[in-house]
Amino acid sequence: MKKFLLIFVLGLIVLISYKELQAQTTPTKAVPAAQYYEGGQTAMYTFINSHILYPPTAKRNRIQGECIVGGVLEADGTMTNIIVVKNIGGGCGEEAARIVKLLKFKAPGFKSQTSIPVYFKL
Repeated sequence: MKKFLLIFVLGLIVLISYKELQAQTTPTKAVPAAQYYEGGQTAMYTFINSHILYPPTAKRNRIQGECIVGGVLEADGTMTNIIVVKNIGGGCGEEAARIVKLLKFKAPGFKSQTSIPVYFKL
């Protein structure tokens, strides 16, 4: 009888500790849904390549590289508060900001059935 009681108590302790461990690993915050460009990333790059106009100053001075543009993705899928984080010069940063203004995302960030602005870098 003592062995049965001991096994029952140990089983109960293991069950309680498992439930506590599972509660700790389960996320408690609602994670916003990821925004996406309709057609995927390849469609977004196709759109960018078709609308980009390389600045004449950058062409003349053979400036090439990567510009990073950041902004806020609003509830309607448009980008606002666009800033150039990394600029290579020759007007490339301004052109990158113009292209990002033209982008229209399909699903902005959502949290608990309400839309929230999402900071986004491209």
